[in-house]
Amino acid sequence: MTDRPDEDANPIIPFLRIGPPPDRTRWEGWQQWRQIRDTFVPAPRLSLQEYADLSPRRRGLHDLHRTATHVNMRLQETPMSIRVSNLMRGRLENNAVKFMPGTRDGLMVNGGGFQGKTETACSAAAIFEDLWRSIHQQVLPDQLHLPGARDVFVPVAYCRLPVRATPKALCKTILDIYGDPHPKNLDDLIRSVRDAVRDHNTTALLIDDVTRLRLHRGDDQDTLDLIRELMDQNVTLVLIGVDIPHSGLLRGAYIDPRTKQWVFPDVKRGKSHNEAASTQTERRFDMVDLDPFDYTTPTGITAFLDHLAGIEDQLRLFRSFEGMLTEGEMPEYLFRRTHGIVGLLRRLIEDGCTEAITSREERLTPELLARTSIRLGNLADLDPEAGEVPEIPQNVQPPKKPRRGHNTVFDDHGKQQAADG
Repeated sequence: MTDRPDEDANPIIPFLRIGPPPDRTRWEGWQQWRQIRDTFVPAPRLSLQEYADLSPRRRGLHDLHRTATHVNMRLQETPMSIRVSNLMRGRLENNAVKFMPGTRDGLMVNGGGFQGKTETACSAAAIFEDLWRSIHQQVLPDQLHLPGARDVFVPVAYCRLPVRATPKALCKTILDIYGDPHPKNLDDLIRSVRDAVRDHNTTALLIDDVTRLRLHRGDDQDTLDLIRELMDQNVTLVLIGVDIPHSGLLRGAYIDPRTKQWVFPDVKRGKSHNEAASTQTERRFDMVDLDPFDYTTPTGITAFLDHLAGIEDQLRLFRSFEGMLTEGEMPEYLFRRTHGIVGLLRRLIEDGCTEAITSREERLTPELLARTSIRLGNLADLDPEAGEVPEIPQNVQPPKKPRRGHNTVFDDHGKQQAADG
């Protein structure tokens, strides 16, 4: 008889990430993220008996897989994110197939901190890139590999504006996407950026955290002028920021009453970073808002409940049940805890599931969530002054009436036992 390998001795844990997460501000990291973004496999659904029958190591691995499932929940569409995605993907596709020279209309994605602007925009850009790559592989297989040409095809480039932005800092940030060197003077930096965008066939340039520009500084205004001038590169600019209408970024702009677009007049000759700027048309942007959920209308409440149902379906708690997040006092409590902000809701559910597993309660209740703080993680790369860190609702009390059986817990072998009190 052939010995069967001990399953518990298998060192490969397929749901664990190897190495650091992809850095989307580099083209290699963006490609890695784009290719793996929908590949995570959640933990299987086990009954308590199936869980109890596992070896101690396998129970530990299953608990870890459940935790990984809760912190890697798929990005769920909302009515707000669908509106942003549809407009963005339509704009990218329309601009990509235009043959005429000139500026391409841009897009501004506006919203509060932790409302999913970055993930929504990146997801829409990745879907566009999937399509664009498939087209180029079918009809232009050799064009990007001509002698002397750049051999890296970067349809979508994503970067974050530095906290203290200058034209030089922005140029270096964009060149870092492609791994290109940094010339020393500004004119050469700008020329290198233009060459990189053109030679890598970049169709969409996403600039995140654009509201870090204060515009009371000359460097900030010069940086904004440079951003707008990049539209001359036949690239679609997608600017992502917090509270754009009140940030000062629209200073000097006006709304075209016919198209409802924001129109930025040409940069004045002498201040332009582009010698041909005075001959270009005005820069036009559409602005689309990614708002939090609304709990004051039937439509808003229905959308919030649908979102909670989608989250509930992804949870791997042994005592979860249909309606755990959508029935009774739970929806209103979750809304009061998060003000309908998607990122805060996600963090609360993640940490609540950890508490449910650790305490062996194995389900979410207002009482359990009341002792779960919303932790926003490492905020070192966020700028609170730009509104990137939302205010977390405080002192939100759960309903006084507890749910029946909410103190039931499980022992280390998945066996039900009664808690004290």
